[in-house]
Amino acid sequence: MDRSAWDDRYANASGLVWSAEPNRFVVEAVAGLTPGAALDVAAGEGRNAVWLAGQGWRVNAVDFSTVAVDRGRELAAARGVSVDWRVADVTAYRPVPNSYDLVLISYLHLPAADFADVLGAARSALRPGGTLVVVGHDLANLSGGTGGPQDASVLLTPEAVVDGLAGLRIQRAETARRPVPTSDGGSVDALDTVVVATRPAD
Repeated sequence: MDRSAWDDRYANASGLVWSAEPNRFVVEAVAGLTPGAALDVAAGEGRNAVWLAGQGWRVNAVDFSTVAVDRGRELAAARGVSVDWRVADVTAYRPVPNSYDLVLISYLHLPAADFADVLGAARSALRPGGTLVVVGHDLANLSGGTGGPQDASVLLTPEAVVDGLAGLRIQRAETARRPVPTSDGGSVDALDTVVVATRPAD
């Protein structure tokens, strides 16, 4: 989907397209980290960025949808936190190297070459000792999970993500189950790639 399609999707939704609560794997990855400077790449409506700000992080959030960023600003204001928002295409956006203690890429699905470019920029944005968190729909979700893109070419695997993180220490790299509520009160599992890596301290 292009920028205008995402703008339309967000604009036509009666409420938030995604939950206002942070992703469970982001919460797990950040637990125990000392808050510092954080970058949320392709932040959408800002659920993770706003949560991080509430935990004491100084957050920059980037997304190419103006409507999503406006919704993120509203969510931050409602929660009483400050986030520095920027409208930009993450395939072209280049954060300042060595600037962040935490970089998050959450449910960004792009052709492999574009995703590799974004991942490389995220890796270079880390300060020594910083943490990179990547969460997204796993390739296995096509046959064994629910929801997410149905295009195998934009889905993730832990191995493919790790291949783009040369020089970082891999703390976690797996296909993880994420329960999704169903209308009958039950749940089904979505399958997500979860990768957490750190840049060695100089």
